[in-house]
Amino acid sequence: MVLSSFVKLGKLGYYNHIMVALEKVKKVINSSQGSIKGAAIIITAAVFLSRLLALIRDRLLAGSFGAGAELDIYYAAFRIPDLVFNILFAGGVMVSLLPIFSEYYKKDREEAWKVINTLLNLFVGAFLVSFLIFYLYTAEIMSSIIINFEPVAQLKAIELSRLIFISVLFFGISSIFSTILNYFNRFVAYSIAPILYNLGIILGVFFLSPYWGVYGAGLGVIFGAFSHLAIQVYPAIKCGYYYDPRIFFNHPGLKKLYRLMGPRAIAASAGQINFVIATGIAASVGVGAISVFYLSNGLRYLPVGILGISFATAAFPTFSKYWEEGKKKDFYESFKSVFMQTLYISLPVGFMMFILRDEVVALILQTGQFGSASVQITAACLGMYCISTAAQCLAPLILRGFFSLKDTLTPAIIAIIFVIMSVVLSKLFVILFQTENILTDLIRFIFQLNGTVNFELLGLVLGFNLALVFESIILLYFFYRKVGDFGIKDMIKSFTKMLISAIVMTMGCSYFLYFLNYILEPSLDSLLGVHIPTPAYMIINLLLVSSLAGFMYLQLTSSLRCSEVGYFKNYIAKKLRLKKKDGD
Repeated sequence: MVLSSFVKLGKLGYYNHIMVALEKVKKVINSSQGSIKGAAIIITAAVFLSRLLALIRDRLLAGSFGAGAELDIYYAAFRIPDLVFNILFAGGVMVSLLPIFSEYYKKDREEAWKVINTLLNLFVGAFLVSFLIFYLYTAEIMSSIIINFEPVAQLKAIELSRLIFISVLFFGISSIFSTILNYFNRFVAYSIAPILYNLGIILGVFFLSPYWGVYGAGLGVIFGAFSHLAIQVYPAIKCGYYYDPRIFFNHPGLKKLYRLMGPRAIAASAGQINFVIATGIAASVGVGAISVFYLSNGLRYLPVGILGISFATAAFPTFSKYWEEGKKKDFYESFKSVFMQTLYISLPVGFMMFILRDEVVALILQTGQFGSASVQITAACLGMYCISTAAQCLAPLILRGFFSLKDTLTPAIIAIIFVIMSVVLSKLFVILFQTENILTDLIRFIFQLNGTVNFELLGLVLGFNLALVFESIILLYFFYRKVGDFGIKDMIKSFTKMLISAIVMTMGCSYFLYFLNYILEPSLDSLLGVHIPTPAYMIINLLLVSSLAGFMYLQLTSSLRCSEVGYFKNYIAKKLRLKKKDGD
């Protein structure tokens, strides 16, 4: 009897602990971040964790399926669902919906919720129609993209694409709730959402793929997308959201919304159409090409996501404020400063990734079914992507510049031009690289490629990246034409100094890496009499080479009197002073 009472008390104690923990979690998720600094810390931490999980996700996918038909099927299955989502939601509904919701919420809260619910109901209706059409014609649509797939692989891609299409519903509704949470400064749930999405895919690959293959990964996508939505529902309700099934077709807020979203829908859809075409070209150049294309693209996006988008997002409110207030001089100085700071960091990062491409790919992706041959071609593709690293980091900033002028049409037109350039250049280089020639010999020498190489895939990636560079240049040119001279001559001078410094840095670090790999490593093995595991060497090499690269670049740009050096030296000095003050 006494023992039974203790057991009951124990269970009650565990229950109380669980309930207290759940209440704390609810408070954190529903908490409001009043300051920009607090919000920025949460978002930055969440972005970093999400990127880390994305790398783990890609490692699991690569290790489970390898660069082969199964992983090709997985990536190909995303193309149409992603395209439909961008058509329906313009690839950025929050930027368009947030100011409209804010405008109505300040005047009449009921009208603000009408806009939200009308958009939600219209989206659900559009999704159901799209899903029905896609379900009926999946075979015809997918067959036109993956024309070179084997019949069994085509069938799998069709079935998986239908499954993944369900995620569009969850992401669409989630985007609306994200807008609500951003307005009320509820950044915790909003920031956790993408983490849960990647976690869902990881769980699907880890637990379900051993039994159901690539379908397990697809179920992980659905679970992740549902989690992306679910985490935001409760905080949105606490903000005052309530569901209303009515659709107010003539609501003026809805008309404003679609006027803003229209050009962005074109731009976002153009980007996805480009990926659809690139997927089709990759499918035609060999099995595993789609996998390598997207795995290397994921690695390339790491600095773009952390550097380019974070700088652009932080600068956007300042740009908008200065332009609306007619402070052109402040606008010019602000844009020039952020542009050059982004360029100053992203340029050496691109060169550094080029030097360390083999180590990066091997450490992150080489496991299980993903062998050394896959590492070699993926590293070469990553090296190609490094051509456009700086351009891709600057593109979001230039786009925010256009958006601050309330110009969404110009970027949309340029996005269409980019698709045309990308298709033409990709097809051109695929044709040029069909047979080995002086160009392929040069590529083989630069990337130190051995054995049989899929040069057609490298041609696709090269054309794709050259188009990305041209897109950023065209965006900058038309932005310059629209706003006037914001100091372009000084920017070109600084860029030249940065480029010279980055090239010298690359040469020095390349020789240093050669010394580490081919002289120091064998000598240490011989001296110790034990072979140190290759991953350990790679991690040491990454740390040593990146440290040397950072030191060299800083010293070289400083000696060339590059003006951007001063900003970073002052920033570092300020941080050191603060730490010293805290220590005292």
